[in-house]
Amino acid sequence: MSGILSCTTYAFMPNRLAYCGPSADRTLFDYGITHTVDQGLKDILVNFKNLWPYLRFIANSNLIEDAFDEKVVEAYWIGNDLLEKTAMKGLYRHLTEGLNLKKRISPRSLEYLLGKIPLGAKPHHTFHVFNVFVHTGHPTLAHTLETMDNCRVSWGQIQEIQKDSLIVKSRFLEMAEGRLRLSSPRLKTVQRSFDEKTFIQEPKIKDWVSFHWNFACEILTQKQVKNLSRYTGEAIKLANLTI
Repeated sequence: MSGILSCTTYAFMPNRLAYCGPSADRTLFDYGITHTVDQGLKDILVNFKNLWPYLRFIANSNLIEDAFDEKVVEAYWIGNDLLEKTAMKGLYRHLTEGLNLKKRISPRSLEYLLGKIPLGAKPHHTFHVFNVFVHTGHPTLAHTLETMDNCRVSWGQIQEIQKDSLIVKSRFLEMAEGRLRLSSPRLKTVQRSFDEKTFIQEPKIKDWVSFHWNFACEILTQKQVKNLSRYTGEAIKLANLTI
């Protein structure tokens, strides 16, 4: 799947829920299921106020011209080596200017956030969810464990395939002794389709699948599962510093 279409699968559900981007969920879904790429799709995605600055920052840091390059999109949503090539000064500018956090969060919250940069912060979606989103948020969202668990990109291994859903074995976000962590694996039902249409055409038992806001996005390789697990774990450790 091309970078921009992969990005579409992750952007679709929060857009459908009216949490991110312009009102275009039906259009995004149609692009994703038909594998169509044109200027109209790009115009929608660049209007996601958090997504686009992250993609642009990762691309610029790696001297990649196309912010929708497959590796750039994978770096933000899943994680890969491009994240290791982003400089601390660049991430500081991205957070303060690219995301305009100086005007969006309190000075104290910003100080705590920027203090995480030399401790290993990376421009990964899960870092944003656990360390930035909890301070900026959305007026219709409560900052709960369930919200953060839905907002991060999760992964699970398919155990059963149903008409409109997948039963996966996955790990949930939980709180233990005042700290965030991932639970031991257990079963979860993930929505697979709308109107019998889906991003994942031929899932197989034991495939690894990513999901966002409880909607299946794409099949993952073992390496992608490893990377997503790694960067999720790093983001949780950083979040726990200021809980």
